[in-house]
Amino acid sequence: MRATRRAKAITALAVTAVLATAALLSCSPDDEPVGSVQVATTLGPGEGTLTLVTLPGSVESGHSDPRVNWVTPFEKRTGCKVDWEAVKTPREMTARMRDKHRRYDGVAAPPEVAGQLIADGEATPVNTNLVDGYKKLEPRLRALLKHDGKYYGVPYVWGSNLLMYDTRTVETPSSWGALFDPEQARLHSGKLVVRDSPLTIAEAALYLRAKDRKLKISDPYSLTPKQLDAAAKLLARQHPHVKEYWDQPADAVSAFAGGEAVLGEAWPYQVDVLTRAAKPVQGVVPSEGVTGWMDAWMIGARVQHPNCMYQWLQWTASPDVQQQVAEWTGVAPANPQACAGDRLKPGFCNAYHVGDRGYLDKVIFAHTPTKLCSGRQKNKECTDYADWTRKWIESTKQ
Repeated sequence: MRATRRAKAITALAVTAVLATAALLSCSPDDEPVGSVQVATTLGPGEGTLTLVTLPGSVESGHSDPRVNWVTPFEKRTGCKVDWEAVKTPREMTARMRDKHRRYDGVAAPPEVAGQLIADGEATPVNTNLVDGYKKLEPRLRALLKHDGKYYGVPYVWGSNLLMYDTRTVETPSSWGALFDPEQARLHSGKLVVRDSPLTIAEAALYLRAKDRKLKISDPYSLTPKQLDAAAKLLARQHPHVKEYWDQPADAVSAFAGGEAVLGEAWPYQVDVLTRAAKPVQGVVPSEGVTGWMDAWMIGARVQHPNCMYQWLQWTASPDVQQQVAEWTGVAPANPQACAGDRLKPGFCNAYHVGDRGYLDKVIFAHTPTKLCSGRQKNKECTDYADWTRKWIESTKQ
């Protein structure tokens, strides 16, 4: 869903594709939208065009910075002209992909979008055998978009949610309670920052999982109505002490840099930027653990240029491209080979836990909340993303 700077050149291989159906390949933009294409089984020549949907910064062609351009090299190598639409929010992204009269080839989907697209039949399974370098991507990340034996995306970038604090003002926190428990939050009232996303409810639920075992929370992204209410009430009581709910990562950086914030939810990106600027901050993994997220490239259900899309999947998975994306966006690359040789600097790779399987295995990665409970609550009814969105607004915006 994401970073303030979000992409950085794409350089590697590009040769892949798939024949969808004869009807799909013969359709013109004016034809009626077709149904979902089948999983690709063969490669084919590029169609000359690629249409994508992204959040700001996921794709760069030199307009933000002349040195940041991974679109032009792709176009020259493959002959696929890239046309993309940058939307402002995950909600808008989901709406675009659901629109039966729009035909996007692919989308750089954050977790709250990916799950909805799969459930709605708005994503086409990926034949990973047609994506060179796919097996080089982190296994844990690859498994996140596997449903019913099929893979619905190719990992792009990932990150985790840490507890960041000003070392001059705040004693080293050991629990998410320092931020979410209302009594502890009061200690730094008016100087707390929290990520502005319904998925932040999961961090509150993670804290409650350890604090109130009677709630029997198993998966912080799979909450029953009672569990969701408990997390929402906690956030509502915390709300008066929050200075800012940040959407762009740079907002949290500015708040800490200016001394307006001393404690908050952050990504390794903010910790890294502030540390390199000699600001007295640290990021910690709370005792309850950390949540995380992954953005992945997915193929749309009404893909019109499948061959170019597969070439794009291969391109964005390559280590050279992953290096550029990671540096520009300030997130971890899905391909740890981006840290091999003289690509990403060791300091960057350590800060973002690239290739750290031990760390990755402990991260509780976000998935779209659904009515179907997971884990030990499979026989119960849970709450979906619409419920989470409503509770988030009620708890933090009113």
